[in-house]
Amino acid sequence: MRMQDKVVAITGAGSGLGREGALLFAAEGARVVVSDIVAGRSQKVVAEIEELGGTATAVDADVRVEGDMNRVVVRAVETYGRIDVMWANAGVPEPGFGMRPLAQSSLEDWNTIFAVNTTGVYLAWKAAADWMIGHKTGGALLATSSAASFTAYPGFPMYTASKAAVNGLVRAAALEFGKFGIRANALCPTHGMSVNFALPPDAEVLGKSYEQMQPWDPDKRAMPLRLDRPPVLRDNANLALFLASDESIYMSGQTIAATDGGQFARTSIIFPNDIGESDDITAGAIPDDLRTQIDR
Repeated sequence: MRMQDKVVAITGAGSGLGREGALLFAAEGARVVVSDIVAGRSQKVVAEIEELGGTATAVDADVRVEGDMNRVVVRAVETYGRIDVMWANAGVPEPGFGMRPLAQSSLEDWNTIFAVNTTGVYLAWKAAADWMIGHKTGGALLATSSAASFTAYPGFPMYTASKAAVNGLVRAAALEFGKFGIRANALCPTHGMSVNFALPPDAEVLGKSYEQMQPWDPDKRAMPLRLDRPPVLRDNANLALFLASDESIYMSGQTIAATDGGQFARTSIIFPNDIGESDDITAGAIPDDLRTQIDR
């Protein structure tokens, strides 16, 4: 029960990682405020949590609206007496899902992406931090950033920019709120993210990652790590649980790559995949004089 009696609010929790996190946090003892913009979604998640013996309440809210984020905090306090964790998880991709060049994008799309992915974090955190500071409780602010905040995703320039901005906010919030005992961190997933992210907002909630939707062959993946199962939503939710819990109580200002499978350990320079394991593969790839040094 790593979140025993903690009160946690999660935006974008009607599907995907937010839903998975709500189920996990509730199972670990948290009382969860499930927030989502799609009417009815948060209520379904609350029903799932309660059926499993957990405690939760639902709020229909838009992360772009300051009043809605304030209302999420008010609901947490009125229902459970406090708020300990605000997880700003809601996010949107780019129109065309990677198929529209930046030069053909629109300012409207740019503003929408930043309104949800960046301003949505700011408004959720601002509302929670204001209550935490006023009541001298301390607490944890958590955001779902992305691996795109570290390296650009092809076809997702605006999304990449919005997530990089989130990482900057994490550092600034950690610096400013630290004196109040408030931590700020973000998880930055690469793999194991919800297939619903690519679907319309009113699509059926599938509860699966992209990788689960196709036959899994680790040898056909770009990541160095080879495992016999695909990355799943729970792999990312587990990191969120750690960052929200007291197990990470002295961590703040961190933006942590999640489920990258070793991707960020590599360079873009092309080398034989199993260098040093086969003379046939490495023959000609390494100059003889350098090979002699390596052998020594």
